[in-house]
Amino acid sequence: MKELERVRWRCRRGLLELDIVLGRFIEQHYANLNKAQQAAFDTLLDMPDPTLWDMITNTRPSPLQSERCAVLVLLQAV
Repeated sequence: MKELERVRWRCRRGLLELDIVLGRFIEQHYANLNKAQQAAFDTLLDMPDPTLWDMITNTRPSPLQSERCAVLVLLQAV
């Protein structure tokens, strides 16, 4: 449970749209991710807001490995 609280805290961003998407992602998908996908999501959260938002909205190409790419696809579906 502490891990989920930590991730929720990290999802609080300076960009409102990103807050909304990440919050919905946590509610809808995070519990079903495997450890590798959770780590990939954590890596995505390390990115600056504009970069992450551009990747989610598909306005910036994503040179990510498969686990991160799978998580990104789920984020784009939210």
